[in-house]
Amino acid sequence: MKPPCVVIVKHILPAIRVLVMKELMEKYNMRKIDASAKMDLTPAAITQYLKGERGAAFVSDMLQSEETMKRVAKLAETLSRNEAPIEDVIGQMCEICATIRSQEMLCKLHEKDLPALKEYKCTVCWHSA
Repeated sequence: MKPPCVVIVKHILPAIRVLVMKELMEKYNMRKIDASAKMDLTPAAITQYLKGERGAAFVSDMLQSEETMKRVAKLAETLSRNEAPIEDVIGQMCEICATIRSQEMLCKLHEKDLPALKEYKCTVCWHSA
C-alpha cells in the first residue's frame, strides 16, 4: 500500500524545493551555494533542481494554487533569516503538504501510483488534512 506521504516524497517535496530555491535566489539574491546551505541540500542537488532534473513535474500545478504559493514564500522568508528555527522550517513544510492535500492536488498523482484508488472515492487527504 502506498500512503499519500510516499507520493509527497517522490513528487511534491522536490517541487517545493524547486520553488523555495528559486524564491531564495531571485527574491533574496542568494547564490546557489548559500541557498543550498539554507535548504540543507548539496549544491549538486540545487543544480539538478535548476535544470529541471528534479521536481519539475509538479511545479506548474503548485504555481496555480495561491495558498500553496503563499506558504512557499513564507518558507523562503523563514529560510532567508540567519537563524531559522528548524521547528519553523519543518512545520511550514508540513503546512505546504497539508495545503496541497486539502486542495486535492495530490489525488491524480496518488491514483497514478496506486491505480486501485480509481475504483474508490478516496477522502484520505482532504478529509484528514
